[in-house]
Amino acid sequence: MKRSAGRSRWVTEWQVLSLLFLSGVSEWASAAIRYAIPEETQKGSSVGNVVADLGLELKRLPDRRVRVVSGGGKRYFEADLKSGVLFVKERIDREELCGALSPCTLGFEIVLENPLELYSAAVEIQDINDNDPAFQSSQIRLEVSESVAPGARFPLESAQDPDVGSNSLQTYHLSANQHFVLNVKTGGDGSKYAELVLEKELDREEQPELQLVLTALDGGSPPRSASVHIHIDVLDANDNAPVFNQTTYRASVRENTRTDTVVVKTSAFDLDAGPNGDIVYSFNSHTAAKVRELFALDSATGELRVKGLLDYEETVFYEIYIQAKDKGSNPGVAHCKVLVEIIDVNDNAPEITVTSVYSPVPEDASPGTVIALLSVTDLDSGDNGLVNCFMPIGIPFTLSSSLKNYYTLKTKAALDRELVSEYNITVTARDSGSPSLWAESQISVQVSDINDNPPISPQLSYQVYVAENNLPGALIFNVSAWDPDLNQNSRLSFSILENSLPGNVVGRYFSISPENGTICALLSLDHEDILEFRITVHVRDGGLPALSTTLTVTVFVTDLNDNAPNVLYPPPNASSLHLEMISPTVSAGHVVTKLVAWDADSGYNAWLSYTLLQATDTSLFSVGLHSGEISIARQLQEGDAPKHTLVILVKDHGEPARSSSATITIAVAETAKEAMTDLTDVSPTQDKKKQLTFYLILAVIVVSVAFFVTVIGVSIVQFYKWRQSKEIFSSSRSSLYGTPGPFTRIDAVRGGYVPPNFYQQVYLTTDSRQSDLLCTKPFAPSPTGSRQNTVKNCELGLYHQRIDTASRCPAPGECLGLIIVYGSELPQFSLWSVGNKGSPHSAGLQIVSKSPQCGFVSIWWVGK
Repeated sequence: MKRSAGRSRWVTEWQVLSLLFLSGVSEWASAAIRYAIPEETQKGSSVGNVVADLGLELKRLPDRRVRVVSGGGKRYFEADLKSGVLFVKERIDREELCGALSPCTLGFEIVLENPLELYSAAVEIQDINDNDPAFQSSQIRLEVSESVAPGARFPLESAQDPDVGSNSLQTYHLSANQHFVLNVKTGGDGSKYAELVLEKELDREEQPELQLVLTALDGGSPPRSASVHIHIDVLDANDNAPVFNQTTYRASVRENTRTDTVVVKTSAFDLDAGPNGDIVYSFNSHTAAKVRELFALDSATGELRVKGLLDYEETVFYEIYIQAKDKGSNPGVAHCKVLVEIIDVNDNAPEITVTSVYSPVPEDASPGTVIALLSVTDLDSGDNGLVNCFMPIGIPFTLSSSLKNYYTLKTKAALDRELVSEYNITVTARDSGSPSLWAESQISVQVSDINDNPPISPQLSYQVYVAENNLPGALIFNVSAWDPDLNQNSRLSFSILENSLPGNVVGRYFSISPENGTICALLSLDHEDILEFRITVHVRDGGLPALSTTLTVTVFVTDLNDNAPNVLYPPPNASSLHLEMISPTVSAGHVVTKLVAWDADSGYNAWLSYTLLQATDTSLFSVGLHSGEISIARQLQEGDAPKHTLVILVKDHGEPARSSSATITIAVAETAKEAMTDLTDVSPTQDKKKQLTFYLILAVIVVSVAFFVTVIGVSIVQFYKWRQSKEIFSSSRSSLYGTPGPFTRIDAVRGGYVPPNFYQQVYLTTDSRQSDLLCTKPFAPSPTGSRQNTVKNCELGLYHQRIDTASRCPAPGECLGLIIVYGSELPQFSLWSVGNKGSPHSAGLQIVSKSPQCGFVSIWWVGK
C-alpha cells in the first residue's frame, strides 16, 4: 500500500491538542486543527467541535454549507451542520490505513461557502490492541548436532503483530526444559525476535529429540499471545560450522530496479571437506514473508536478487536475515544480516482532485468569479513530490493558489455564450522530479445564457415581387430571422407595425404569422390599383427584458395581362350613322382616320397592335400596325362601293393575348348628304332579297309534297321486304353506321353526268342484293334545280350528303339548299344557306340524316 513518506507526524491526545492560524491569505481565512481518536471508533462518535475550535458562528453554519473534503475514495468524517460537531462517518482501521507507520494521521479540509473559506484539519488514529501476534508456520523444526557446545544460538521464526507501539509484539516465552534458554533481541527497526541458546550439551543417545513451545506476547492490557511448537532433532556431530565473512551487509537499491537485479552477494566458508564443507544459503526462519516476496536468494552462490516490485512509498528499509548451512550429516549453521535501503524515484504521477465546481456560469459573471476548487497530491518525496499546476492560455480562466497543494479556478475575462457555450478546461499538474511526471484533469464549465442579443436577419430590407390577381390567403414571403440566444431568449415573435399615417392599407392587405414570420396576402392584389406596398415587420425575442429588430419588406405587384384593350375612338356608343367620309379623288396613302385605343395593363401587356380583320374591299384600305391609322391603299375607282365597313382588331402582346374590335364605316362622297342618300338606298335591296328567299322555300316545299305522293306506291311494295329484314334492322340500331357482317354492304349510288352548276353524291346503307333505284329528275332551265333519289329497300339507313358549294355558288350572292327524307312517318327536313359573302364558299356543305323507314331522299338546290 502506497503512503506519502512526507506526511506530517503529529503526536496528539484524545481531544483537540492545538489550533493554529496560518499566515493571512488573499481570499480565505485558513487555520489548522488537530484531533486524535482510537481506531475502530464507532460510527457517529464525536471527534471534536470544529465550530468552536475554528471560532465560527453556529447559527450561520447551515447557510455557509460546510463540507468535509478528503482525498481517496472514502470520507471518514462528516460535520453536523446543527451542532458543529465533527463525527466519524466510516469504520477506521489503523492497520489498513497506515500499516506499520506510526503515528497514523488522516488529513482533510473543511470547506465553507458564502464566502468561500478553507481550513486544514488532521486526526491522529491511535492504535488499540485489536490484533493477535501470529507465526508464519504452525511448527518450527530444528536440527542440532550433539557436538554443539553450550552457548550456541539458534534463531527462531518471528511472530508478526500489525499493531504498533506498546500493543505490538514485546517478548517471547519458552516452555521449561533442561537444555535451552530463550534470548529475546530487538532489531534495528524495533522488531522483536528470539533465539534459542544452548545451555546444556545435548546427548542424542539419551534424548534424540526435544519438544518445546514458543509463546509470543504483545504489550496490550490484557496482552494477546500466539504459540508455535518447536521440534528439535538431535544430530550427530559436525565439528566445523560455516562462517560468513561479515556479519552485516549493507546495500542501496532504487525502487524501480528491475527484477533479477543483484542487490548484494553474501559469502560464507566451511573448513570441512566434502558434504560437510558444501554450503547452502537460505533465508532465516524469522525473515518476513513480505521480504521473501520481494527478494530471492541463490542457494548456491548467496546472491540476493530483486524478485518483486519495490516501492519506496510502502517501505524504505528492509532487514533480511540469511543463514549458511553445510551439507554434513550434522550440519553447521552460520547467520548474517543484510540491510537494504530503498531509494526513492519519481514513479508516482500527481493526482488532481476537483472538490467543487460552479457550473453553469452566467455569461455576465464578473471576472474573478470562483469556478472550482482543486487539490493536488503526489506520493513521492522531496522534489519528486513537489507539484505545480497550470492550464492552457487563451481561455478566460486562471489558476491561483493560496494554500500548498490547493488551487482555485477563476474567471479572468468576460464570457460570451454565443461564442463559446462550454469550456473543457484541462488542468495539468507536473512534479519536479527527473524525469518529470504529470497528470491532467478535465473540468467542464458550461456558460448559461442571458438575453444579450437582439434578433438577427440576413438583411434589414427585402424586396418581394407578387403577381397580381393572387388568391386571398396565398403565401408571398417568409421573413428570415434568428436569435443566437437560447430557449426563451431565442423564441421570436413577428408582427406588422401599423403606420399611423392616413391611408395606410398594409394591415388590410397583409398579415404575418407570429410564430414563423410567414407573410400572407389577405386580399387579391391589383397592379392597376396599387403598385407597391411597404411593410414594417417587428421581430421580438422572448427574453426579459425583450430585445427587438425592425425589418422592411417592400412588395411590388407585378402586372398580368388581365385587361383587354379599350377603344376610345370611334366611341363605343356611337350611332351607326356616324360616318368617316373621304372624297372620291383622294390619292393612295391618304389617312382617313385613326383608331385610338389603350390598355390598363403595363409594359409588354399594354403594347397594342392593329389589324384589319374584315372589310368590304380589303384591297382598298390599310391599317398601321402600331399607329392604328387607316389609310387609302390604292386609288379609288368607279366600280368601288360607295360605302365601306371596316372591322379592326386591336390586340395586346400579353400571354395569352387579349383583343377588342372596332367597326368603322367609311363613305365615299363629296358631301355628307350624298353619303346619307347611299345609306338609305341599301335598305330596300335587302328587303327584296328576303322576299325572294321566302318564295323559293315555299316552292321547294310544294314540289316536295307532290313528289312524296308519287312514291307512296313504291313504299307499299317495299313494306313486305322490310318485315323480313327486321333482324338486321334491330342489329343496325346499335351503331350509327351499322355493324359490318355478312348481311351488310355499302352501295354507292353516284349520279350521272350533271350540269356544271350541280354536283352531288348519295350514300345508302342497305343489305339488299338488288340494284338500288335511283330516280333523277332533270333540271328545269330556270335558276332552280333539283335532284331526287329514291330508296327502294325498306331499312334503317344513314344518308350522307356532301355538296360542293363552290361549284354551286361561283358568283357573289346567296344560295339555298333543301334535303327531304321521306318515310312511312313524317318527312325530315334539313335547310341550309350558303353564300360567298362573309364566309369561304369553297368549304362545301355536308349533310347527314338518319332515315327510320324506307322512302325517298330528295335534294333541292336553288341558286342564281
